[in-house]
Amino acid sequence: MHLAYPAVLSALLFCTGLYGVLARRNAILVLMSVELMLNAVNLNLVAFDVWLSKTARDTLHSGQALTLFTIAIAAAEIGIGLAIVLAVHRSRGTSDIDRLRDTAEGHEDGTAGMPADGAADEKAEATA
Repeated sequence: MHLAYPAVLSALLFCTGLYGVLARRNAILVLMSVELMLNAVNLNLVAFDVWLSKTARDTLHSGQALTLFTIAIAAAEIGIGLAIVLAVHRSRGTSDIDRLRDTAEGHEDGTAGMPADGAADEKAEATA
């Protein structure tokens, strides 16, 4: 098989994953897109390892070893990532990335810069 086929497939997978990271708002879908990008890199590593092993007789197959290392790192990353997403979802009630980025811890009501001397009560009465 020619090297261009897996390289083009890898590029398409990587671009699909990149689009998913940039366009999605759900944290779980972003993690899935990152996994898609890592799998595209794995496909590229194995394809180039096979291509380079045809030229040299005594090879170490470092592309396949790096692929196994990347798979192990990706498994740990998805486990920790899902644990963080579930913990954030339980504490805040959403996994929407834009809503999580806009709110700080403990300041969901919008009174982050208000003094503690009752100015928040005056603002609430003025808006009511």
